[in-house]
Amino acid sequence: MSEFSEKDVQREVTELQSKSATAFRLFDIRRIIGGLFVVYGIIVTIAGISPSDADLEKAQDVNINLWTGLAMLALGVFFLVWLKLRPTVPPVVAEGAEPPSPSSSSSSSE
Repeated sequence: MSEFSEKDVQREVTELQSKSATAFRLFDIRRIIGGLFVVYGIIVTIAGISPSDADLEKAQDVNINLWTGLAMLALGVFFLVWLKLRPTVPPVVAEGAEPPSPSSSSSSSE
């Protein structure tokens, strides 16, 4: 007799699957790109709120920091909204099946 019941094993498998799905969504590249663009966009926008006369003269009287910061902020928000509206679905591995290895995914003509 085993010391673990079928119910305990099933509960453990369910917990591990939920943790794996959370980790899968955590490292979605859209979250990283969106977060970085939002942070840098805020920094550049703050730098562009009160430009000096020399900065404006160098950019031919265009507040380039403000416009670039706002564009970066908009792009970062776009990535984060995209992540929220279309979340990544982790791959489902059939029960008892091994996940496919990179070498077995190549097609062979037999």
